[in-house]
Amino acid sequence: MTLPDLDDLIAEVDRTCDTAHRAPGQEQPDWLALLATASGVAGQLQVLADELVEDYVEHCRMHGHSWTDIGTALGVTRQAVQQRFHAPHKRYSPDAMTEGLRQAMAHVKQAAVHHRNNYIGTEHLLWGLTAEDNTATELLRKSGVSPDDVHRKVGARLSTGASRAAERIAWTPYSRKAIAIAEERSREEGSELIDCRHLLHGLARTGRGVAVAVLVDAGLDLATL
Repeated sequence: MTLPDLDDLIAEVDRTCDTAHRAPGQEQPDWLALLATASGVAGQLQVLADELVEDYVEHCRMHGHSWTDIGTALGVTRQAVQQRFHAPHKRYSPDAMTEGLRQAMAHVKQAAVHHRNNYIGTEHLLWGLTAEDNTATELLRKSGVSPDDVHRKVGARLSTGASRAAERIAWTPYSRKAIAIAEERSREEGSELIDCRHLLHGLARTGRGVAVAVLVDAGLDLATL
């Protein structure tokens, strides 16, 4: 793969900026408008680069590598990599969740601890959401998908690890992205609390991870959801 060089990026900025070309009687282009456009292009590249790294961080966590190992590979300290890839605590506070989601999260933690996993992946979240009836299972039924079938399928994907850190389990990047989408979804609905259906929507919107694969295999149309 050939990465774009600086000249290619400058040409893209000139092409996409409406005021890149000088107007009649204007000696110089609108440099501030070009700067704003360049910042937007740089932001898109940064998001893509971050997602690339996050993808491999998730795989490393899923395969048992410690935060120290990951920090060494990235050339930073364990503390620095944890601060970057750990989720903000407030998003996971029970005070930010409905009672239904709090119950589901108890199942999530139980699944991770039972399987001795040192991470909470999208598969754990989907397992918790389908462990008992709630707004997520109701949404699945309305979409023509059996929650019990999803629960069995995702259960078959849970693998046993060797972690003993039962009290402090890190969320993978895809899981963090799912809860962030869920939080955004709840705000769009005017709710101060994240509910099970919001998290199911977040899992579907990530487009990646074990949960999406299981949902599609169970017959869920992600676009319809």
